[in-house]
Amino acid sequence: MRKIIFEIGEHYHVYNRGVDKRSIVMEEYDSDRFLQSLEEFNVVEPIGSIYENSFNKDKESDTSLGNPIPKLDKLVNIVCYCLNPNHFHLLLEQVAEDGIVKFMHKLGLGYTNYFNKKYKRGGPLFGGRFKAKHIATNDYLQYVSAYINLNDRVHQIGGGDIGLVRSSWDEYLNNKKTFCDTAVILEQFGSVGEYEDYCLDTLPIVIENKKLSQELQNLGFEE
Repeated sequence: MRKIIFEIGEHYHVYNRGVDKRSIVMEEYDSDRFLQSLEEFNVVEPIGSIYENSFNKDKESDTSLGNPIPKLDKLVNIVCYCLNPNHFHLLLEQVAEDGIVKFMHKLGLGYTNYFNKKYKRGGPLFGGRFKAKHIATNDYLQYVSAYINLNDRVHQIGGGDIGLVRSSWDEYLNNKKTFCDTAVILEQFGSVGEYEDYCLDTLPIVIENKKLSQELQNLGFEE
């Protein structure tokens, strides 16, 4: 049983990594597919696979059939995300009953099926159940948004792996309208530039906290 209880209207830092710390994206298309999964599996109604869902969307958007595009109920609001080569971080607000658990189940199952079929492998892709932390204060909400948006920098990812990274950072800086709900964070700052300054000023603190956390784990203490 999980110790954490997910409640509607509350925010949570949700994360997981590849089983045995293995890569969960091997090429840029995999990273794009993971983001597509974030968007398409975030619905209350079952959609089957993304491939199957593409046919349903074609029918729904065919104006010759008189079918308006329906607005589907979401399970969560995705506030921030970062996909790294072997793990991911999400900042989620639960908006439906059991929304986070259902969303993460759909995401994990759907993306694993895609990955295993493509790379001819079997078994789990992710390392057990996803991890989650409740965000109880607004200060912590802002801090986690910076941590996630700049997570590739926190882990100092570079070289060939940088092309596999996907983050909501660009969406925040350019105020893009995507599946990411940036308003809950950006509305707390006077401008996008002010939020950018906050994140960049917070980054050294995040990196130092990460080093301290790793030292505690090496000494046998939990994070």
